[in-house]
Amino acid sequence: MTLDDLKKEYDKLQLEYGAKDLDSIYYGGSTNNPDICFVFMNPTKRIIASNKSWKGIKSPWIGTKNIWDLFYNVNLLNDKIYKTIKSLKSNEWTYEFAELVYEDIKKHNYFITNLGKCTQIDARPLPNSVYENYLDLLLKEIEIINPKIIILFGNQVSSIVLNENVSVSKCRKKKFIKKINGKNYAFYSVYYPIGNGRFNIDKSIEDIKWIVYNEFR
Repeated sequence: MTLDDLKKEYDKLQLEYGAKDLDSIYYGGSTNNPDICFVFMNPTKRIIASNKSWKGIKSPWIGTKNIWDLFYNVNLLNDKIYKTIKSLKSNEWTYEFAELVYEDIKKHNYFITNLGKCTQIDARPLPNSVYENYLDLLLKEIEIINPKIIILFGNQVSSIVLNENVSVSKCRKKKFIKKINGKNYAFYSVYYPIGNGRFNIDKSIEDIKWIVYNEFR
């Protein structure tokens, strides 16, 4: 199975769990042994790439602003690109600029994805059962790209992926080991830094900096 094969599966699940007039948002960044795989929850229509009229890459966070504060502050985003992102309105993103952003992500050698690829009209909570239907596909994604470490955002995503009850506040900077198809992978759980979790972004930044320093020094 390839990453492109996974897209077909995500599109089927979009029809079942997502908004029917929106497209799945897949993933983006380095797909060949990246340093880090970042795993978020699920996309919303604020990501303009979810619009069916969008003909560019269908990657996370295109057309948004706040999440790029995180990547910039952990030294994973070019200064000029970050300033451009902060100056643009959502509908001012072009296909070319989206490609430029994700080329910079590739240069910084990381990968961005969501556990659930089902785009919703808003940030409504999704039950565990929806995310669980995506879990095997995410694990296949991880197996294909083979990242050095995986960073999970938030209690719900962390608990489902690690198959145990995870509270980020109680396991900051703790390494979890999970075996995927016979290989051990290192996972960390950090605070979700967007939406209602925006007030925790400083803790997310602190923990990611610590993780990167201790994993790659």
